[in-house]
Amino acid sequence: SAISFLERLCLTWMFFFMMCVAERTYKQRFLFAKLFSHITSARKARKYEIPHFRLKKVENIKIWLSLRSYLKASPQRSVDVVVSSIFLLALSIAFICCAQVLKGHKTFLSAAYNWEFLIWEAALLLFLLRLASLGSETNKKYSNISILLTEQINLYLKMEKKPNKKEQLSLVNNVLKLSTKLLKELDTPFRLYGLTMNPLIYNITRVVILSAVSGVISDLLGFNIRV
Repeated sequence: SAISFLERLCLTWMFFFMMCVAERTYKQRFLFAKLFSHITSARKARKYEIPHFRLKKVENIKIWLSLRSYLKASPQRSVDVVVSSIFLLALSIAFICCAQVLKGHKTFLSAAYNWEFLIWEAALLLFLLRLASLGSETNKKYSNISILLTEQINLYLKMEKKPNKKEQLSLVNNVLKLSTKLLKELDTPFRLYGLTMNPLIYNITRVVILSAVSGVISDLLGFNIRV
């Protein structure tokens, strides 16, 4: 019993250590996204001591898009694997708890392992909520197209002041329009509040866990409900 307890304690510590590493990585991603959103603002760039440039040239737009792609793809992909594993484990525990409730909801809390499942589920959900919050804020920073719209307005104003450069500014404006459409098309459907999800896990979430929750609610309320 002592050896089994120590093994479970070590495995628990290792698992929660990986979750802390994942949370730290998501915080770094949010910091990168926050600083990236301040690049085109002279006041904020001066405040955070980062480089500043305007999107008034095609070369600048190209650099901006390349930097966005690089920062959004980094850091390592293994962190997304850890987050998907956490989500899959939370999903499995939730399914087990739903099955136990369907088996006998009156005796569910009488078993010690059910309490352990509930503690694990609560801890995993807290981490997932934290990661989902950070991921959602990060996506908002990268998906914010107000920067491109602001630059388009500035270009229209420059066209009125400098009609001799209208052709060059029109080219930059067309590139900004295409960039705006591109950013709207890049969002993947397999995301849950900023967490990158495997399509298989995404489909399992929709089918299995919703069916289990539907069965639990139907059993507790006494009539059939389809979620």
